[in-house]
Amino acid sequence: MKKSSSSSSSITEAGLDIGHDVFFKQISQSSQDPPRNRPTKISVIGTGNVGMAIAQTILTQDIADEIALVDALPDKLRGEMLDLQHAAAFLPRTKIVASVDYQVTSGSDLCIVTAGARQIPGESRLNLIHRNLSLFQKIIPQLAKYSPHTILLIVSNPVDILTYIAWKLSGFPSNRVIGSGTNLDSSRFRFLIADHLDVNAQDVQAYILGEHGDTSVALWSSISIGGVPVLSFLEKQQIAYEKHTLEKIHKSVIDGAYEVINLKGYTSWAIGYSAASLAKGLLRDQRKIQPVSVLARGFYGIDGGDVFLSLPAQLGRDGVLGVIDLHLNDEERQRLQESAKTILEIQTQLGI
Repeated sequence: MKKSSSSSSSITEAGLDIGHDVFFKQISQSSQDPPRNRPTKISVIGTGNVGMAIAQTILTQDIADEIALVDALPDKLRGEMLDLQHAAAFLPRTKIVASVDYQVTSGSDLCIVTAGARQIPGESRLNLIHRNLSLFQKIIPQLAKYSPHTILLIVSNPVDILTYIAWKLSGFPSNRVIGSGTNLDSSRFRFLIADHLDVNAQDVQAYILGEHGDTSVALWSSISIGGVPVLSFLEKQQIAYEKHTLEKIHKSVIDGAYEVINLKGYTSWAIGYSAASLAKGLLRDQRKIQPVSVLARGFYGIDGGDVFLSLPAQLGRDGVLGVIDLHLNDEERQRLQESAKTILEIQTQLGI
């Protein structure tokens, strides 16, 4: 059966023409794309717990034809590479390489950066960011040099500010620099709501936007279960709910990572699945809408400077394709703008 030339053309004989631009605000994109009829390659920078969880998940889900690992510790790096290679009989056929030299990342379609300095007890957030800035000054230009057409996916924390730093250091168009942002926060949010209501988390549509941190914004007004808007349904059925209960769930989302770290020392598996999901959506051009850290200036009334924070973005082979124009109530919009101001205040102290 012959496919229509465009899925956004008329959807009825009457000619109801609903195009992509109706739902999304477009992101400017680079016109110089590499040829795509070749094997896909993903590079993972940093082979700590998070980096290896991401690499392992990408392997098991058969997302790439080649994975390149980079780390500053050569012995650990080689050990991780061999450990994965020895599982070849149980995995999809994927070439696995590793080196301390960034040339190994040459020709990557996607570079996932997990490397970052850990916060020292008593250290200020600003000092931690300055140390990570120094680290990124060594990493990002090398990735841009060897893979000038790649998409950068930043996972290192604080992710929003480091995504901004990566954008500035790479010189890439903003659609090709993305932070993992609140994608995992939103997954935690959906899990907690699903657990509270005893439904499948995949049937819960809910977003956490803004900073990946204390000023994140839970979009209660747009939550739906199986297509049913939750809060408006409760109001119509005259079922009472307390705002305190909603805020408690949001706080559990914010504190979720801290709880895991306190219990096992680090987080790994959930962020591994989150990053792999983003990688699959990008490289397979799935055009899924996911809450990730993007250049937010001009969206939802955010102004005052260039800032990256999480918005509901459509992702595809060219990176960020657009940002969906969700309806936010006045409180949600104000909190999102305040979240942007919080990040901007820190950025102004960096001097880049």
